Amino acid sequence: MVRTVICVIRFVMYLVFKNHLLNKAVKLGKEGKIAERDALTNDIVKNWARFVVGLTKSEVEVRGEENIPQDTAVVLIGNHQSYLDIPVLMGYVNKPIAFIAKSEILRVPVLSKAMKLMQCTFLVRTNMRQSVRAMAEAVETIKNGYSMVIFPEGTRSKGGPVIDFKPGSFKLAYKSGVPILPVTIDGTFRLFEEKNKVQSGKVIITIHPPVPTAELTKENQTQIPEKVRSVILTALSS
Repeated sequence: MVRTVICVIRFVMYLVFKNHLLNKAVKLGKEGKIAERDALTNDIVKNWARFVVGLTKSEVEVRGEENIPQDTAVVLIGNHQSYLDIPVLMGYVNKPIAFIAKSEILRVPVLSKAMKLMQCTFLVRTNMRQSVRAMAEAVETIKNGYSMVIFPEGTRSKGGPVIDFKPGSFKLAYKSGVPILPVTIDGTFRLFEEKNKVQSGKVIITIHPPVPTAELTKENQTQIPEKVRSVILTALSS
């Protein structure tokens, strides 16, 4: 428990110390220097994510990096084991990514600023109309070249079985027309969820070949969730 508390404190302090760089990125955006803003944001986010994972003193291995398209945005689809899945992906996958987050995070000043710079989408789950607008916003974000990650299980497995993927989670890829990039996350649950405290472990991230979505028929789309889930399961050790 002491180690967990120390990790949380260091996590918060890291964000505070990097706030001046986030402010610089915001300024670049206001000046229209989008490429410079994004480059600085990506650097800040990757370093932060690696710092967070480093607090657990864990090892991360990435397999299949050659499968990452470099000329297009993608929708990363992965299984969901832990709160640490997103830091692991942001820190160790060679593709800047955004994600859909609960609107409550907007109340956290420095963290929300970083997430806005990443082009994350904020969702009010209790407001259907806002949710529709948010998903439309996410589609436009992807069309503008920013990749996003989705966890179609809808909840953390904490190392348990990977449940069926929710078909609606794939609409971002269909509507934006970008490839789906299946990603297997194996071992993150051991870093916290296994014993509800921070501990070390080995994490393996496997990136599978992209799945094209452009011009898919409705019938083809219905087959995609189980196809992607099956691919992801092939790289799980348990």
